[in-house]
Amino acid sequence: MSKHDSTDSLANAQTGDAKTVAGAAAFSKFIAVLQLIADAETPPTVAKLATASGYPRPTVHRIVAALQAEGLVVARGGGNTFTLGSRLVSLASRSWERSDLRIAAVDALMALRNATSETVHLAVPSDGAMVYIEKLESPHAVRMASRIGTRVSLTSSSVGKAWLATLTPAERESLLLQAPRTRFTENTMTDLDAIRAEIDLTAQRGYAEDREENELSIWCYGAAILGADGRAVGCISISMPMFRRETDAQSRYIEPLLAACRTIAARLGPVSAR
Repeated sequence: MSKHDSTDSLANAQTGDAKTVAGAAAFSKFIAVLQLIADAETPPTVAKLATASGYPRPTVHRIVAALQAEGLVVARGGGNTFTLGSRLVSLASRSWERSDLRIAAVDALMALRNATSETVHLAVPSDGAMVYIEKLESPHAVRMASRIGTRVSLTSSSVGKAWLATLTPAERESLLLQAPRTRFTENTMTDLDAIRAEIDLTAQRGYAEDREENELSIWCYGAAILGADGRAVGCISISMPMFRRETDAQSRYIEPLLAACRTIAARLGPVSAR
């Protein structure tokens, strides 16, 4: 190959790389706007999305229009606000339905729900939070407002605390320093040292508690499912309204919760003893 040909090849490769980077940047903007729509407590407007994302309003308008055209978001409120579309929900549902963890967990989750008569969640880590990939409702009239796909805080949810407690000190500290410490209720811990102490306690006893920290009048117990390498692959929680919470938590909730985690871990493969 001549020097000229070599130079041309390098130039073409660099041009291709530039196009790839440009495409990746555009894709990142689409994902960022989509995530803002997913995380919004109420359907956002283009103006709110522009403010939250930092992108120009015309750019956000074009992104939302493209997402609408693909069925990933739909317009609400006379076309001024937006929520996730059915196509995105369908894609997510297929992913969760085919998840090895969810498939391995479903029987144990049902048994746990039936044994406790309370709402059971299965969660996995996702971009600095935990996301529910399965939910089995309590048979009681008063139920949880959560749904599959709900993202919850690492530092205030029982599944988040349970996950953090399984990490190495360095991994845990890195996430704690980055994680938002939003105050959801008067009981939410926002002091970093207090959160560190709570995660240490969770690691010592093998389960986590959410003491009305995400939602008033709701108490949750959470524990991690350990994979074949001894690292957590997901977490389970039991959630209940305070007026139904029984005093004998160890036998009523914690022991069945830990047993469910062990059962699921065994289905996934050999695990390290806790």
